[in-house]
Amino acid sequence: MTQFTDFGLAQPVLRALEEAGYTAPTPIQAQAIPPAMEGRDLCGIAQTGTGKTAAFALPILHRLSLENRRAPRRGCRVLVLSPTRELANQIAESFSDYGRHLPYTNTVVFGGVTISRQERALAPGVDILVATPGRLIDLIERRSLTLEGVEILVLDEADQMLDLGFIHALKRIVRMLPAKRQSLFFSATMPKNIAGLADQYLRDPVQVAVTPVATTAERVDQTVIFAQTGVKQALLAHILRDPSFERVLVFTRTKHGADRVVRNLDKVGMVSAAIHGNKSQPQRERALAAFKDGDCRVLVATDIAARGIDVDGVSHVVNFDLPNVPESYVHRIGRTARAGATGLAISFCNDEEKAYLRDIERITRQKVPVSGFPEGFVMPSRAEADQLAAEDRDRPRGQRPGGGQRQGQGRGPGRPDQGRPNQGRPNGNRPQQGRPQQNRRPEGAAAPRADERRNDGRPAQRPATAHHEGRNGPRAEQQRPAGNRQPGGRGRSEQRGAEGSRSRGEGGQSIAWLDRGSRN
Repeated sequence: MTQFTDFGLAQPVLRALEEAGYTAPTPIQAQAIPPAMEGRDLCGIAQTGTGKTAAFALPILHRLSLENRRAPRRGCRVLVLSPTRELANQIAESFSDYGRHLPYTNTVVFGGVTISRQERALAPGVDILVATPGRLIDLIERRSLTLEGVEILVLDEADQMLDLGFIHALKRIVRMLPAKRQSLFFSATMPKNIAGLADQYLRDPVQVAVTPVATTAERVDQTVIFAQTGVKQALLAHILRDPSFERVLVFTRTKHGADRVVRNLDKVGMVSAAIHGNKSQPQRERALAAFKDGDCRVLVATDIAARGIDVDGVSHVVNFDLPNVPESYVHRIGRTARAGATGLAISFCNDEEKAYLRDIERITRQKVPVSGFPEGFVMPSRAEADQLAAEDRDRPRGQRPGGGQRQGQGRGPGRPDQGRPNQGRPNGNRPQQGRPQQNRRPEGAAAPRADERRNDGRPAQRPATAHHEGRNGPRAEQQRPAGNRQPGGRGRSEQRGAEGSRSRGEGGQSIAWLDRGSRN
């Protein structure tokens, strides 16, 4: 299929696609849309930025157009589950865009907003409901929502769902659904637990995979710079002075670490903003809007926001901290080089994170090229470096992937967000060797949240096994570039500025790394 008109989609859907300037499907869309239109169950594996949202939204809208059926009261016909709020918003907006000429209703529900408003929206019934698992269960427990009329279930970013600890919530939700339904699973990777979930909930599914499992985006140039903790902040400020760094996403492992990066950039006169679970919804929306508008060219984020940030023209991704879950590296760098554009991902790695780097290289099956410090970089003084390193040691130590608590697996409901102190382990002058330093609570872990409270201020009650959605980022508005665009593959990065400087790598090897940002 080379054109959307080849699929036989309903005319109102084709009209919306034409108005949006979409003519040719992406590979995942070309493979997934035909069987989904036929009502087949489907398991689709494709990286972020490849158009997965349209791959399920278009056939769903087509199928709804074939039947003039009303949604049940306090129910829905289509249920789309998303791990994060910003991704849920993005999906709902896509349904609105592609279905603008169809008489169907859709709404999105997630934590962080008044639940009574969502209850009123659901009361008459909606055709398409996009939800995060925690708020969905809240609404079911309050008898404001029933799932008896669901005809189609979509599980988007399934691997992220499990990483964030939603497995018990998903099992509970699926038990409430009709046995006779169509189920569509989409994921960026296919670990064993996702394969097991698909075997359990999909009936004779069509398997669609457009990229090898856990491979990084082909058009992303990658490099790693070995830098100790106390040097990272000065190194980040130095590279951000390069004008080719037009729109930069900086990733940290923890929420407090993201705030620390923003504060330190502010001290050197660089405007940046943070987006993570401790930020209120209005704060997240303002930060993302400023980043999209170009008022703020540096956005510092945690992994919980990685998959929901969909902004055109991200020229660079900087991993200030390497992730302790190697799959997260793939999702992070996938924020650049979207829709055929090129991009550069730079990772900072201290001695304690070298184990994480080995895990990343193992899962991606490629070595990350090593660069030295860029030309003109001035090392901070020993006192400044020690002070920054000391700030980073305020957190309990983390664990290797697979060696206990993974990112997104919290300590369970009922724990305060400040977390627990070190288990009898004093804060020494040196961090424990071989273990990166962690925040007290992994981003996305279950915890009593201010954004999940009832009107009377008490925490919403729910079973201990019902994990909540993480406090993720703001509404991810769609931006489409002009020309022949593809739904889901959002935009092209502009060509970066003049060629950057060359640097001399460790051991005297000359390495050109900044000039990668100016490639076509």
